[in-house]
Amino acid sequence: MKQAARRIGRTIAFVLPVVLVLAGTLAVATVPWASSSADSRMLSTSAKSSAAKSAARAPQEVLRDRLVDELRQSDPGTALTQLQREVRARPSLARHCAGIARALGEAAVAKYGIARAQSYARPVCDTAFASGVVAAQ
Repeated sequence: MKQAARRIGRTIAFVLPVVLVLAGTLAVATVPWASSSADSRMLSTSAKSSAAKSAARAPQEVLRDRLVDELRQSDPGTALTQLQREVRARPSLARHCAGIARALGEAAVAKYGIARAQSYARPVCDTAFASGVVAAQ
């Protein structure tokens, strides 16, 4: 008797969630989500605006390009100092710091050559600037 009750309980424990999921799926599938043309226009407008947002550039890309431009106009020291300030001001940029510093190192080599670019190296983002200088060789 105990085994029969246990077997019935296991069967119900397995079948009940499956039935509930299927019933919920069928219920959602039968709802008219976009019944009128106004609703479909609103959906297409929201899709267009989300596509425009995804085309916008990420903050770290904007910062990297701005700092590389600053390096080209002044010197790597100024750009590295600005990178440190930006990372302190916005900690979410910390994970991109090494990549930005590496790009600055490569840009410094393009502007000054390897020897002079290396002279600007300092421990910004775990010496990523120096690794960018070496990578640009």
